[in-house]
Amino acid sequence: MTEVLNQLFIGGAWVDAADGATMAVDDPATGEILCHVADAGAKDARLAEEAAVQAQAQWARTAPRARSEILRRAYELILERTDELAHLMTSEMGKPLAEARGEVAYAAEFFRWFSEEAVRIDGGCATLPDGRNRMLLSRRPVGPCLLITPWNFPLAMGTRKIGPAIAAGCTMILKPAPQTPLSSLALAGILKEAGLPDGVLNVVTTSRAGEVCEPLLRGGRIRKLSFTGSTAVGRLLLAQCADTVVRTSMELGGNAPFIVFDDADLDVAVDGAMVAKMRNMGEACTAANRFFVHHTVADEFARRLAERMGALVVGPGTRGGVDVGPLIDATGRAKVAELVADAVERGAQVLVGGRVPEGPGNFYPPTVLAGVDPGSRLMDTEIFGPVAAILTFDDEDEVLRRANDTPWGLVGYVFTQGLDRGLRVSEGLEVGMVGLNTGLVSNPAAPFGGVKQSGLGREGGRVGIDEFLEYKYVAVPVR
Repeated sequence: MTEVLNQLFIGGAWVDAADGATMAVDDPATGEILCHVADAGAKDARLAEEAAVQAQAQWARTAPRARSEILRRAYELILERTDELAHLMTSEMGKPLAEARGEVAYAAEFFRWFSEEAVRIDGGCATLPDGRNRMLLSRRPVGPCLLITPWNFPLAMGTRKIGPAIAAGCTMILKPAPQTPLSSLALAGILKEAGLPDGVLNVVTTSRAGEVCEPLLRGGRIRKLSFTGSTAVGRLLLAQCADTVVRTSMELGGNAPFIVFDDADLDVAVDGAMVAKMRNMGEACTAANRFFVHHTVADEFARRLAERMGALVVGPGTRGGVDVGPLIDATGRAKVAELVADAVERGAQVLVGGRVPEGPGNFYPPTVLAGVDPGSRLMDTEIFGPVAAILTFDDEDEVLRRANDTPWGLVGYVFTQGLDRGLRVSEGLEVGMVGLNTGLVSNPAAPFGGVKQSGLGREGGRVGIDEFLEYKYVAVPVR
């Protein structure tokens, strides 16, 4: 593994935790410790907050073009270091190198996208209905932000939040997941090299999230929270934000339905399933969780999917030819194994996979289950692993009702060759995003987010910067 940065990044300087604490970063492919990084506490959080607050006024006055060019330079630096960043990501998170390189490109694209949005922050002037007053509108940065990112896409989730914050003129504190701090620290180094002023971005790596985050959210100086993670943690953070009415955007859990109609092109549907299920070993909020397949094509779809899944090579992400890396930790693997066992006990048939392998690492084989009972726990639990659970349905109304019978609503997938049906079902799904005859919806140019308990607000696209801007209205009488 390349040499890594392992300190906190506060006020433009690399510093140890105030109490000297460190935390281990594990290799999920072996269970061994990769390195130790600084483990921030409450004092470090206050120092990061102070740095962000002190830098805010000057950063907000910085010319949009200057902010744009910093992001553009960072975009180019990320691409130049694709292999280095990919190896770092694979080491701490486990995904195969080919997939890690894809994430590097995806992550960089957020910086390019928001470098272009930085110079397009608009306002307006209008005559009010009485004809005697003018309305001047401008858009101003929200202020210092707390950004909390997950472990499954450690680089891209950072750039998806940092990019619009920089473009809008906000300072920030980034708290990455404790399992994957190295990608975020590398990103901080790149932004410093790209010319980001001291204090605009501060990175606090910590295993003590409550000690670090709650005082920031309740303290009154952080004005925006952007969080990606579980719905349970999102609810807790929303409560903490309430005291000082912190503006929030949240991308939370998912329970994505994957619907295959009887007129679907099964080659296209299976290709889509491989992407929607196996991207990132299934450890994605957008992962297909519930496969609803019309009863007339269910056996053939299951057979083809099992054949494709069974051909995937499982192993350490750094090894050539590997398709599926380890899950993030032993807890995550145990959860997947328990969900599969529950489904099998309720009558599901294992077509491929389904057993925890022997040996080191947090590996779990690609698994296809057919004949899954609707009461199985994996029907209302985000699996976060390489398990495709197949159920059958008879008609459109039935499958829409079952697909929507969940508190989550992030994404859904629909496969049909009928245009009317495709649009009708896409509009009927209670989700924020739909993949129609595709298993991939993520794109920096598109608004990413869900409805119901899958979150608030959107990231990416033309609306992504809106989460970091406020409107200011000035009334001007004309006499």
